[in-house]
Amino acid sequence: MINDYFKLAYLSFKNRGLRSWLTILGILIGIAAVVSLISLGEGLRFAVSSQFNFLSTDILTIQASGLNAGPPGTGVIKPLKDYYVRDIEKINGVKTSFGRIIEDAKLEFNDKTDFTFVANIPSGSKRKDVERVVGLEAEKGRMLKDSDVNKVVLGNNYGKQEKMGKAINLGEKVLIQNKKFEVVGLLKKKGSFIIDNSLVINEDELKDLFNINDTYDLILAQVPNRNEISIVKERIEDYLRKERDVKKGEEDFEVQSPEQNLKNLDATLFAIQIFIYVIAGISLIVGGIGISNTMYTSVIERTKQIGIMKSIGAKNKDIFTLFLVESGLLGFLGGLIGTIIGSAIAYILILIGKLFLGSDLLNVKISFTLIIGALLFSFIIGSIAGILPALQASKLKPVDALRYAK
Repeated sequence: MINDYFKLAYLSFKNRGLRSWLTILGILIGIAAVVSLISLGEGLRFAVSSQFNFLSTDILTIQASGLNAGPPGTGVIKPLKDYYVRDIEKINGVKTSFGRIIEDAKLEFNDKTDFTFVANIPSGSKRKDVERVVGLEAEKGRMLKDSDVNKVVLGNNYGKQEKMGKAINLGEKVLIQNKKFEVVGLLKKKGSFIIDNSLVINEDELKDLFNINDTYDLILAQVPNRNEISIVKERIEDYLRKERDVKKGEEDFEVQSPEQNLKNLDATLFAIQIFIYVIAGISLIVGGIGISNTMYTSVIERTKQIGIMKSIGAKNKDIFTLFLVESGLLGFLGGLIGTIIGSAIAYILILIGKLFLGSDLLNVKISFTLIIGALLFSFIIGSIAGILPALQASKLKPVDALRYAK
């Protein structure tokens, strides 16, 4: 019996020809929008999140808030003082703390110029702490030493030809802010756009290069006992309120954990996706209205056929099921084609983005759940749109239907 419904639905599609395809187009556009935008959104969500997960989960990040037109913590009105590092390290629950300077820098090599981030490495015992916490390891050459002068370690991408037109090798000279530095190491690839494209030089040299005196852009505090992170966070906030003379609720600084940063970022990206869902949902509703209109027209056109079916024993539920299957299949077919087209659009857009940006940061993330959900949703939309026309068809009286003439 089910096979008969599908056969009749197929014949109906075939007879309506162009009208069926125009009806399918409404659902197709909606599903294509859903699949492509959600795939791109999920890919962006994953890519952006991966850029900020290189810090250890036992690290609190402190930065001043306010005007910021560059890297984290830079350009603020009231930056963090260097003595905060020593004081924060004395707070109960903090194992160690260290300051970070992150500046926009101009790198010149092979007659090409690149603008990127340059970060400091402190001297003494704090050097290894920073390397471990941030996850800095040399893939080629070595990391910096206290005794190094005019030496630099480059992010992994600078060892590739695509970055500067020529791979930068160990021992070669590069210009950073018009000052010559020798490359002594290339960092291991982290999959982070920030780390893989950054420069690392000793703290004193970085301060001289950018004329920085007694301030830091960020302060990182390690809290070994993760159960105490919230308590230690409050202690650091109390200390900074006192030092910066601000009241609770009027803080000009932020103290955050990596998990908190990722949650905030994830919430923002999810809000963008909700907006995408709304836009795609409107397209699907319009498509559903198109299916409903087509099915109403089909009822009128096939009134006599319905009368014949009822006169030879077809029941109301049979007629209802037939029209419901037809509308559901219209939705499903639109969803199937839309899923294929939407996936293709997503991959094409990412390919274009990678070509223009020259980066592998962008990606597409199409899940099996998304595909099944899109197909199921399109079938449901089609079925719902066909309920009223199907009810109308099923309630036709055989005598009235047979009397109908086109």
